[in-house]
Amino acid sequence: MGHPPDKNGVLDAIRQCAQALGHTPSRAEFKARSGMSEYGVLQHFPSWREAVRAAGLVLDPSNVKLEDAELLKDWGALVRRLRQIPTRLQYKHEGNYSPGAFEKHFGPWSIVPTKFREFAQGHADWADVLALLPVSTPLTASIALRADTGTQQASHTTGRQEHRHSKLQDRTTYGNPVNFRGLRHAPVNEQGVVFLFGMLARELGYLVEAVQQGFPDCEAKRQVDADKWQRVRIEFEFESRNFRDHGHPPDGCDVIVCWSHNWPDCPPHPEVLELKSVIQALARSEE
Repeated sequence: MGHPPDKNGVLDAIRQCAQALGHTPSRAEFKARSGMSEYGVLQHFPSWREAVRAAGLVLDPSNVKLEDAELLKDWGALVRRLRQIPTRLQYKHEGNYSPGAFEKHFGPWSIVPTKFREFAQGHADWADVLALLPVSTPLTASIALRADTGTQQASHTTGRQEHRHSKLQDRTTYGNPVNFRGLRHAPVNEQGVVFLFGMLARELGYLVEAVQQGFPDCEAKRQVDADKWQRVRIEFEFESRNFRDHGHPPDGCDVIVCWSHNWPDCPPHPEVLELKSVIQALARSEE
């Protein structure tokens, strides 16, 4: 099975895509033409923008100072196309700017509909989009702002708490707060790894064919080139060294998908995909 491309391979793929298109590719254009997953890029670069710059290309309009109106017009155009308010992730994949640009200009993502309403009020050409937005009041906007701020503060303060309380035996135990999309806490077992992989499979370039109880846990296909896929066998583990401890044969699967890669003398085969690193990279790219 092929291994993810190295840094130079990513840069070459971006340049080849740009040459074929006649312009700097968007994220979606690159994924469609190269067959490379977004995580394949983020393994070597902190963001898609940095990868494009390293390839010697320029993202339109990466070097132009964005105006509030330019951002809001693009957001409104996507609302019109979707016929609904986009989530942060939807805008990241289908909008022309990064969600982080909105947050630098306006504050938390949840406040963007209110800012758009203020911008578009009285403009007939945006009437159809305004009709799709919920009625906003200063109170609801304030609640949204406090909710977003509270989440961020909670995630920051949690990392500083060192006091440990005694464990109650009749209660569920959670992993550390991660607040990654719909996942509030890190996995604490193999079932959590399976769930998280299901969330990310498409983004990582996998199509799941079957999940079973016996070894290996999963059969999938992954994209290895434009319009080309290969079959892979996947074993889910909470920690990578559990694969060794469970006595699984290395030639029985192609990829170990785990939350934490803690097997220092792991052989080169099978590959190890550590989801903790994946969500850290994806979260950075959404900032």
